[in-house]
Amino acid sequence: MLAGERRGELIVGAGFTIAAVSLAVLGGGGASVPLSVAALYVVGIAAVGHVRFDIGAGFTVPTQAVLVPMLFALPVAWVPLLVALGLALGSAPAMLRGEVPVSRLLTVPANSWFAWGPALVLLAAHDSSPDGRWGILLLALAAQFVCDFASNAIRERLLGGIALRELAGEMGQVYLIDMALAPLGLIVALAAVGRPWAVLLIAPLFGVLMRFSQERRVRLEQLVELNDAYRGTALVLGDVVEADDTYTGEHCKGVVLLALDVARELGLDADERRKVEFAALLHDIGKIAVPKEIVNKPGKLDDGEWAIIRTHTLEGQRMLERVGGFMSEVGEIVRASHESWDGRGYPDGLRGSEIPLEARIVACCDAFNAMTTTRPYRKAMPVSAAFAELVDSAGTQFDPRVVETLLRVVDRPPSVPVEAPADPPAEVVSDTPADTPADTTADASAQGERRQPAALGQTGRLAGGDRRPGGDRKLVGELGARAKRVPSSRP
Repeated sequence: MLAGERRGELIVGAGFTIAAVSLAVLGGGGASVPLSVAALYVVGIAAVGHVRFDIGAGFTVPTQAVLVPMLFALPVAWVPLLVALGLALGSAPAMLRGEVPVSRLLTVPANSWFAWGPALVLLAAHDSSPDGRWGILLLALAAQFVCDFASNAIRERLLGGIALRELAGEMGQVYLIDMALAPLGLIVALAAVGRPWAVLLIAPLFGVLMRFSQERRVRLEQLVELNDAYRGTALVLGDVVEADDTYTGEHCKGVVLLALDVARELGLDADERRKVEFAALLHDIGKIAVPKEIVNKPGKLDDGEWAIIRTHTLEGQRMLERVGGFMSEVGEIVRASHESWDGRGYPDGLRGSEIPLEARIVACCDAFNAMTTTRPYRKAMPVSAAFAELVDSAGTQFDPRVVETLLRVVDRPPSVPVEAPADPPAEVVSDTPADTPADTTADASAQGERRQPAALGQTGRLAGGDRRPGGDRKLVGELGARAKRVPSSRP
């Protein structure tokens, strides 16, 4: 466990310990309940901890079915401490086997906050009956969720972990499961009135759930292995591109970093970000089928050469379809990576939202990286000029929302006059043949580019860490207002 993580667990855990001990002291003792009954529920908490259901980036356990009857069968003031004891007991076997470090015990108090909220509500309401007032029962459930979410939010804040919104999305799934299990726990609590051993009747159910969860975990592990195979295939293909043309390979890697940042900023989920990552890495894979004398030609391309080089998106899709599965979906994005917002792109003339969002992200990041890196047929464009070109082409070549997000991610220097962008250098404009159709003048990754670190020097973050604010950008009402297309490079 890292020092920062240990500190966060200690702070949140210490808060729980103080709160739980205070509740036990103020709420009175529990001498009237046999020790065997308390032990039964503690063992129950430990046991259900091994019935795990993977959700999002983590997992949940059906603790709710034991916690609810526990709140009514035992002195409620002692329940939070007993829950923590049960969680610690459930972790002991894995620690004894050496599967998890002993330091993981530090997470137990912090993970026990969910029991403190309902215990406090029931204690304050002097309501210890499972068939008591429904308003109190619902308030206890709400207090459980509030305490649990607050403790996780504080912990993530201390650790510099996921954002509050993302945490809410993940925890929401857990709370839905808890809400579904709460009625079961209440039925068990009613059955256990005067018969505390009745809680054992749900043991067979948890045996079945454990079996199902184990099978599901095996399948998830197989999916992870398959995903690793896809990733390995993508990396091998990326290496093939780089070996075939160093410029193109370096360019693709640069596009990946920027595209992932834009995807995160736009709020894409994990599956969509994975498509963006793979498509950005492989968007030029089809160029290995294009003659090198065309890809690296230092001068202008004639009409026939343009026709050949525009086939690289189709070739890329065909290659990825041969891999199959998830890579077929990536192939569709690669095919659309040179479509334009106004429908003048290729190969299918898609427009607007017809173009997959992942392809729109890759296209915009591809163009920015292409403009700001040195290529065989021209020098890198200044970052400020590249920003102006993107703004000019928003609403025609690029999705305006993607452009605005990219500028925010890269942190456009305030000196760039978005309202009146500078014209691109003459030598850049002349890279595209005068008789080239309009839909090909804007494509920004025909040939490989070597990524220059200085080109992205204004960004506070590309692959991790905190972003700096992008400053005032007067883009509302500006994006999409111009018809000029980025003429900086080949398709």
